[in-house]
Amino acid sequence: METMTNYHQIVRKLFEHYARPVPSYPATGVRKFLVMDEERGQYMLLKVGWHEQKRVEWIMFYVRIESGKIWIESDATEDGIATELIEEGVPKEDIVLAFHAPEMRQYTEFAAA
Repeated sequence: METMTNYHQIVRKLFEHYARPVPSYPATGVRKFLVMDEERGQYMLLKVGWHEQKRVEWIMFYVRIESGKIWIESDATEDGIATELIEEGVPKEDIVLAFHAPEMRQYTEFAAA
């Protein structure tokens, strides 16, 4: 149970870091929204708003913590949130790249499920 609590803390810390406003970001009508349901282990960071008369609705990343693993459902970051999870001490066998098809996950260096 301690590992799961630690995973929630690590994910929350990373999400809160990415949710901070970036002053140099040109889209002043676009805001970041951090959605956390820690009871169910669901974390999502969205960008929503208007930029140059176009609607912006973008999931930066969505992560679930389930069955002792961190499931990365969506990741639009440049380096990948998995890299940051590893840097925070999460072993690769506890990270599932769920945005890959189940039959393809075996070819990654991460957990298949």
